[in-house]
Amino acid sequence: MLVLFWTDVLIYLLVAMVVVFALYARRREHLRAPWREVGRSGVAMGSLVVLAFYVTIGLLDSIHFRPALQPDEEAGKREYAHEILSVFDWLVTPLRERTEKTYSAPFAANLYTKETVELADGRQRRQFPRLKYGARHLDDPATEKTADIVATGLSAAVKGVAVWGLICVMLIAALARKKQQTFRSVFTRMLSGATAVRWRSMLYTFAVLLVISFAAADLSMEYHILGTDKVGEDVFYQTLKSIRTGLVIGTLTTLVMLPFAMLLGIMAGYFGGWIDDVIQYLYTTLSSIPGVLLIAAAVLILQVYLDNHADRFSSIAERADLRLLFLCLILGVTSWTSLCRYLRGETLKLRDTDYIQAATALGVRQFTILTRHVAPNVMHIVLITVVLDFSALVLAEAVLSYVQIGVDPAMNSWGNMINSARLEMAREPIVWWSLFAAFLFMFSLVLAANLFSDALRDAFDPRLRREK
Repeated sequence: MLVLFWTDVLIYLLVAMVVVFALYARRREHLRAPWREVGRSGVAMGSLVVLAFYVTIGLLDSIHFRPALQPDEEAGKREYAHEILSVFDWLVTPLRERTEKTYSAPFAANLYTKETVELADGRQRRQFPRLKYGARHLDDPATEKTADIVATGLSAAVKGVAVWGLICVMLIAALARKKQQTFRSVFTRMLSGATAVRWRSMLYTFAVLLVISFAAADLSMEYHILGTDKVGEDVFYQTLKSIRTGLVIGTLTTLVMLPFAMLLGIMAGYFGGWIDDVIQYLYTTLSSIPGVLLIAAAVLILQVYLDNHADRFSSIAERADLRLLFLCLILGVTSWTSLCRYLRGETLKLRDTDYIQAATALGVRQFTILTRHVAPNVMHIVLITVVLDFSALVLAEAVLSYVQIGVDPAMNSWGNMINSARLEMAREPIVWWSLFAAFLFMFSLVLAANLFSDALRDAFDPRLRREK
């Protein structure tokens, strides 16, 4: 049975908006030209492949359902489980269900802490017990584990390269047919990097991701490749589940921020007078309030509501999703002021340009001037700011969850993983892999977003284009 969360609806609404914008920009040369500049950047195209990898996981994790139970012949109706899963959960069921007793290190065959074990002769001894799932296929992990990991990894890498080669052949054949060229000529131009779109960078990055993905998939069936946490859950699964939370915070906040910033910023710059004064007073006052304190107050108020009305939520997942949505709203309300300032300043310059003055003298309605002349000429600022703010919002979620005013503790997020690692790093022996896994995935996402935003800024900023 399909289950719709608020964040799921908004995520696919955002995807629809991106598709509509792509179709709109495709028919307009002044919008297509900057995107062609982005396509000529090898770094941007490689970063786009990494971002697409994260987005794919996030979208699969945003289709939720209740699995059907065994049909009751007497009742004559289908029953559904109370547990809410996503398509991603279903795809990685072994990772989700294989739970150990407690901590285990990456690729370990034994628990991380000693336990008292009773031997066959009745004596007791302190030792590291074998894991229930990790490396259970090995008789002697001490001597067999290294060779098994290398063999499994190489086999997975070969499969990844084979799949990558097949995809490359299909892509080159499709491009050759579209351009009415020979397969060899397209392959030669792509290999030399002479194509308009940097396919070479995209395919090389895709090859690395495929090899890593195949190796991680095969190895995770036999080992806990990033270890397990205090309650024995696979850290690799937790890290992958946290991708959706980071993407939701980084993207849905945009839906809240953009209407405020664009409407108020353009109005303040174009109309001036008392409208400009009121809007300036509004965002100056809001900017003067410490953002963390405002977010903390709002989240605590919501938490009181959730605690007092727990019967209104059918599951913990629904409750956690509402808190995530509320956090996006608060971050959006507190982060629109900087973009509003930029748009106000740019609109002040555009208001005095000749074409807008001519439109005003000809009696064109102000609404038409704002939508046809002002808004399209400030979109480069909007695009650049949105992509740059994405990285800041992903990091903000980690910081807010670390101080326990972020997402619900029951929801997987990199911030919650870092928060739980705070005590794990202080124990002896140290448990480092949860912090390392959250850092690794967060670092790669933020790095890819920053590299892509740099290319986007260079392509869309008119001043930089004039310098070229």
